[in-house]
Amino acid sequence: MNRISTVKELRSFLLLWSSQTVSELGTAMTEYALIIWVYGKQGTASSITILTLCSFMPTILFRFLGGALADRWNKKRIMLFADLFAAGGSAVILALFSFSALEIWHLYVINVILSLMNAVQAPASFVAAGLLVPAKHYARISGLQSLSRSIVSILAPALGSILLTAGGLKTVLICDLGSFGVAFLTLLFLIRIPETAKAQEEEKEPFRKTLAEGIGYLRTHTALFRISLFLAAVNFFAKLGNDGMLSPFVLGRTGNDQTALGMVQSAVAAGLLAGSVAVTFLKPAKKKTRVVFLTCAVVFAGNVALSLTFSPYVWCAVSCVCYAVAVVMNANLTVILREKVPSELQGRVFSVKDTLSNGTIPLGLYLGGVLADHVFEPLMASDTPLGRALAPLFGTGSGSGIAVMFFLVGTAGILLSLTRLAKKIYRTLDEE
Repeated sequence: MNRISTVKELRSFLLLWSSQTVSELGTAMTEYALIIWVYGKQGTASSITILTLCSFMPTILFRFLGGALADRWNKKRIMLFADLFAAGGSAVILALFSFSALEIWHLYVINVILSLMNAVQAPASFVAAGLLVPAKHYARISGLQSLSRSIVSILAPALGSILLTAGGLKTVLICDLGSFGVAFLTLLFLIRIPETAKAQEEEKEPFRKTLAEGIGYLRTHTALFRISLFLAAVNFFAKLGNDGMLSPFVLGRTGNDQTALGMVQSAVAAGLLAGSVAVTFLKPAKKKTRVVFLTCAVVFAGNVALSLTFSPYVWCAVSCVCYAVAVVMNANLTVILREKVPSELQGRVFSVKDTLSNGTIPLGLYLGGVLADHVFEPLMASDTPLGRALAPLFGTGSGSGIAVMFFLVGTAGILLSLTRLAKKIYRTLDEE
């Protein structure tokens, strides 16, 4: 009976989740196919990097505004409009490609526009998911959302490759448009998303006031503000470590062995999947902040383990465990935000938190490359006292400098995470 009751309580969310997963798979296949198309046309890594930045940066920069708009406007309409806009982007690419007129700069422009739309859609989707289920299922829906992302990350490259081989980029784009249709029609006809109590009042308020309330809420709720800053530091260190530098580490250590890299990436995907399943079916933790800090320490310990080993099989095991634990950490963080922030404020507070915590990612990615290429790799290749002292632990070949970075980042991350456990301010987030 309990299972039947749970399914009934999750019915609307499950419809939304499954249809959006289909749409996300179509989008991910298109992104994969476009990366291959861009690299085949341009042949440079920078062209792919720019494409990624065009998809990523506008969302970070404008999500703060997007969260305020999501709280003021109808969530369902925002999501429907965003789906139409995304489908329009794919349709434009398909039309340009069909007439042999598609250029790389077209993709840059389209990705910037779609990224701006995502700045509004992401907080709207976050709030909508919480409105569709009772609070007792917050951990479960976080697990399901992580599960869908894991499945998409595993299937998209495989299905994208098959479709590219069978019918080329045009076939991938047509399938993408079909997936948008599934998500749009399901949301339009089968799902009713309730509005928050203050949604109509907020539409009449000055936009500046709506914007300020998100900042003000975090400022007056010190524990949430502190944990947002903690996440900013974690994301910065993570991009300096295995989350941002795993590929060059593996390729450097193995002499550009792409098979080894594929093994490690598959282990990462398996870890994400395992963590998602665990979060979906396990009982939610009572002391969520404690879980967050302990799991974060485990993730950073993985950096230390990677730095001191030379076997791809060990890297696979460590990566699988670390990413599974990272899913548990992120799920508990999401539950804390849903439980502690009123639904009518979640869009803007979620966006302010996201802007704070993700704003350090580009800097971490940039510094990771600079430090690896110009500081640590040259250090480990040089015949200096410090280089000779570190060589027995980290080796001397390519990738050994990144290994030193992993060790330093891992140690700093462990200390950062474990010292948070002693701070009483965070314990307020576990109170009813």
